[in-house]
Amino acid sequence: MAAVPDTDKVYPLLGRAHDSLSLTENPAYNISYPTYLGATFDASTTNLSYLIPPPEQTESLEPLELLISFLSPITPTSTLRQSIPASYMTVEVKGQFNVNVYVDINGQWVSGNRGSRIVWELAQQQLGESDQGLKTWKIRRETELLLSEERDQAEWGTLHFTAPSDLRHESGISGRIRPRFARTGTLQNEVDHDFRGIMQEEPIFAFAKSFNLSSSNTESDSVMFSFALIQEPVTQFASARGLTFMRPLWASWFSSATSLLQFHYLDYKTAANLASNYSAQLAIDAHRSGSDDYVDIVALTARQVMGATVFSGTPDDPILFLKEISSNGNFQTIDVIFPSFPFFLYTNPRWLAYLLEPLIEHMLSGQYPNKYAMHDLGTHFPNATGHADGRDEYMPVEECGNILIMGLALVNSLIYDTTAAAGSVWSGLGSSSFDPNPATSAFSLRNLETRDGVFGLDDSWGGSTKGLKQAQKWVTKSYRLWKQWTSYLIEFSLRPHFQLSTDDFAGPLELQTNLALKGILGIKAMSQISETIDNKEDAKYYKNISDVYVSKWEGYGISRDGSHAKLAYHWYGSWTTLYNLYADTLLCFHLEGTSSSAASDLRSGGQEPLIPSEGHHHHRPPSRKTGFVSQNVYKIQSSWYDAVRQKYGLPLDSRHLYTKSDWEFFAAAVTAKPVRSEILQSVAKWLNETTTDRPFTDLYETEGTGGWPGAHFMARPVTGGHFAFLTLDKACGGKAMDGLAFLNDDIDEGKVEAESERAEL
Repeated sequence: MAAVPDTDKVYPLLGRAHDSLSLTENPAYNISYPTYLGATFDASTTNLSYLIPPPEQTESLEPLELLISFLSPITPTSTLRQSIPASYMTVEVKGQFNVNVYVDINGQWVSGNRGSRIVWELAQQQLGESDQGLKTWKIRRETELLLSEERDQAEWGTLHFTAPSDLRHESGISGRIRPRFARTGTLQNEVDHDFRGIMQEEPIFAFAKSFNLSSSNTESDSVMFSFALIQEPVTQFASARGLTFMRPLWASWFSSATSLLQFHYLDYKTAANLASNYSAQLAIDAHRSGSDDYVDIVALTARQVMGATVFSGTPDDPILFLKEISSNGNFQTIDVIFPSFPFFLYTNPRWLAYLLEPLIEHMLSGQYPNKYAMHDLGTHFPNATGHADGRDEYMPVEECGNILIMGLALVNSLIYDTTAAAGSVWSGLGSSSFDPNPATSAFSLRNLETRDGVFGLDDSWGGSTKGLKQAQKWVTKSYRLWKQWTSYLIEFSLRPHFQLSTDDFAGPLELQTNLALKGILGIKAMSQISETIDNKEDAKYYKNISDVYVSKWEGYGISRDGSHAKLAYHWYGSWTTLYNLYADTLLCFHLEGTSSSAASDLRSGGQEPLIPSEGHHHHRPPSRKTGFVSQNVYKIQSSWYDAVRQKYGLPLDSRHLYTKSDWEFFAAAVTAKPVRSEILQSVAKWLNETTTDRPFTDLYETEGTGGWPGAHFMARPVTGGHFAFLTLDKACGGKAMDGLAFLNDDIDEGKVEAESERAEL
């Protein structure tokens, strides 16, 4: 809140500070409200703007402008910075009269149980030899519940709330401190040592800053705060060496939380510049790929995805852990990573590798008994204790297909010949040196760099010969797992038995068309994974099987009138959103048989069509096929989506009117331009017209109020699927979208005919 000296007015800004103010009888202040000018945001920043009127005796002055800016930097060139669990808040003022600004937090930041007892302290530190310093409120549960959560919130760790040392501070009862600031405009520099429960005479921890604008030479000033939740360990993980308490990745570079937070505070300008670079590039690419609405959608999505993750491991073996927020809290769920992976491919593919690493390590160690890929690493985050009994959620075809598709996508992201052809704008930055040591990760962070005076930047991701070597090192280490998962798909993907897909809320079903396609694409992906390590025999074997399967799949899965894909082979009259078709394009399979196919594959100069063995007595080689999944499937699905789209988007299938926003973008990415645009605008309409006090959901009704269909999904990282357009624009060396030009042929022909008719008139 803000108070203007020499007046009796106090202005609540954020939160519910006014609740405490209104409890005071006969207050010596007047609760007033500023003019709210609105919010602006990008991928890393949210800005809230206000106007505060001048004191009555100086009404000739302009209102004071006050900006509150929150920055949670997304820094694709610096994993070190991304691993820091901290954010910034800046308050900027511009005007000609004085104002006092107050900020506080309470114990709800450190526990989801309002009855928890908390303890706190105020720590101070100098910044080098200067007179400047920092002061930090440190708050935690009195009895921390290690590696446990309540209501989706961690019950261990210490919150650090930091400000410059020249600010006033105070802790104590909210009902006393807030009204006193409203009356006096200052704090007492006192610390309440009566530790108690979060809502027991609610203890708060406050800072206040006086901006003296009327007597200074400047009409603007600012103050910066930082917030950090420091946890050690961050998780426990059933690694190859056994159940292990996992340290945060930042601890490899900083000896203490104090040194980390000092670096973070002083690094503000650098972090802000790196984040601004990302946001600006994202806005350019999103506008080119969609519209202004798409710019907003991906900007809203980015921090939500990263907010579900925590970096761990060491520079030799980095790991990125992920929580399935709100739906059930599963740990490292493969079918939650899968919908989010377009975000990681666009932003920094190495983070996708770090997400897959703990799953691969755990299954390689033999701790998971099933032959198919596991559903998750643990029933509830932050405990990745595995499923030694093999009784994780049963999605065998789903998870095998997911991890094989992501595996090849990761390999493809490494293999490019020029920076312009990279799947991520930032991949080609940095050193191209390669570490052949088999004991280290193929994607280690041992070689952090300083570029343009900025410390702690990643080296390049793949490219040229380095990329192929990295891919080979990574695939070779776990090749037997990839083969094992593919063998399962060969046996069970063409006609999937009664089981769940990733959309488990819809229930199990046999012979799911979309699920079968995912499995077949997984087999196809394995043929190119094998090719990466020059295993031509396996590559040929998996390619031939996938070719046979995809031909049979089209016969099984397409409706009798040829207008759309069925929900299930045996369910006549049904239909489905065929969102797994996205992987066919992302992995460049749709370019096979086109002039772009060889250019899209740098593993061995392009894979030639496989000729049947001599045992098959063909008199001539087979005709050259265009694409893996036929172009007709793309065309009919594009037309079908146009026909069944509802007010707020494209329903998931014929059973319900609800949808998943991640799958909408997967599906829309491989449709004709008008259909893609219409689906995008429907999602934007839903965002703009519906109201909620909760974070971005991915599951909602496409008609009515656009609300939840029962399950309240929110803040889930699966929204990374909204980046599907962006990832596809850069896939296949930038040629992926060219391979979908056939979808717009009829549209272009229609335009020519219309123009011809107008000319004749």
